[in-house]
Amino acid sequence: MEKKSILIVEDELSIAEVVSLYLQRADFRTTHAADGKTAMLLLEKHLPDLVILDIMLPGMDGLSLTRWIRDRSDVPIIMLTARRDEADRIAGLELGADDYVVKPFSPPEVVSRCRAVLRRTARSDENPEWKRALNFPDLMIDPLTRGVTVGAKPVVLTAKEFDMLHFLARHPRQVFTREQLLENVWGLTDYIDPGTVTVHVRRLREKIEGDPSKPVHILTVWGVGYKFEA
Repeated sequence: MEKKSILIVEDELSIAEVVSLYLQRADFRTTHAADGKTAMLLLEKHLPDLVILDIMLPGMDGLSLTRWIRDRSDVPIIMLTARRDEADRIAGLELGADDYVVKPFSPPEVVSRCRAVLRRTARSDENPEWKRALNFPDLMIDPLTRGVTVGAKPVVLTAKEFDMLHFLARHPRQVFTREQLLENVWGLTDYIDPGTVTVHVRRLREKIEGDPSKPVHILTVWGVGYKFEA
């Protein structure tokens, strides 16, 4: 079996070397870019299986690079940064990052996170049903184009808004707690406040519901969580 390839975008050479060493010991192939522009050139030549990306980069910052990557690819992204503020973590995840590791970190933990993210994405890729467009009387969700239309009108969603809507719509009438949604949509529960789910539900209702105060698709199950009604 061919080794999985990981691009490490990190301007601190010592950190990049340590992460690379542990990943290579875990049977991954690694490539390194010290800045955003170099990473863009490498990504245009060859798309890796996963990107580990620092937010604080010279020139183009990691959030801008994440946005650039997401405009072109669904390659998994793990953010590796010294920023501890929750707003920064949410910003990265909102743009489409799959996980977030805060410095100082344990190299084995980074390896474990890489394996977990790759397992999740592999399950989605291997399931053809996951890529099938979902059509409802007034709502269409297309995971291949990540497009959503309400009636005949396209609706612009953030990466995580789309992921949450698609996940809920794939499991109609099934009730999920906020913690379950964090685990299935964000892929983690350690770093993000469950209140983030509530914020995303509110934003989704504002974008897809005719009357957000009286939703018909994303419903609250009081004391438990949320569910999708077709």
